[in-house]
Amino acid sequence: MNASLQTVSTPADRPLRADARRNRERILAAAQVEFARSGGDAQMDAIAAGAGVGVGTVYRHFPTKDALVAQLIRARFEQFVATAHAALEVEDPWEAFAGFMRANAQHCAQDVGTQFMFLQAGPELAPTLARETGLLDLSQQLIDRGQRAGVLRADFAADDIGMIMCGVASAMHHGSAHWDWQRHLGFVLDGLRARPA
Repeated sequence: MNASLQTVSTPADRPLRADARRNRERILAAAQVEFARSGGDAQMDAIAAGAGVGVGTVYRHFPTKDALVAQLIRARFEQFVATAHAALEVEDPWEAFAGFMRANAQHCAQDVGTQFMFLQAGPELAPTLARETGLLDLSQQLIDRGQRAGVLRADFAADDIGMIMCGVASAMHHGSAHWDWQRHLGFVLDGLRARPA
């Protein structure tokens, strides 16, 4: 993946006919499977075959593999946004924040393709998508609540979450008996707790 990911645009916001929308959904689902299987070696023709469409159809929706990856990550960020809204309804400020982090990590754990994409494109694309989807602002609201309540360390900010999620995704992607992502995240969350003076 390359730096152009930040500026890749896709036709996602353009109204699509029902058949084109179904094709797009099949392509995205097939792409997740193929990235989980092949990582960066995933090929557009294999994605087309998995979706049951011609490779030209894939390229009409996604001119490059980078554009396809960007759209897959955007879809995951939209799930994170829904998780953030739910977390803001949780009364306990620490559990609201920690539950948000755990839920997002669980989403990633269930999808090897997303783990790969976060490792490859996350560091350059995540900050842009966090702003565009509103996730950055929602995350900061959770953090502000925790800091006002004195349960979350004062030097932590929403911009730091991407770094944490990439680290957790790395533990998942290289998972073994010695790489437990839940243990990894537990250590991180413990380090984020505010300590009594």
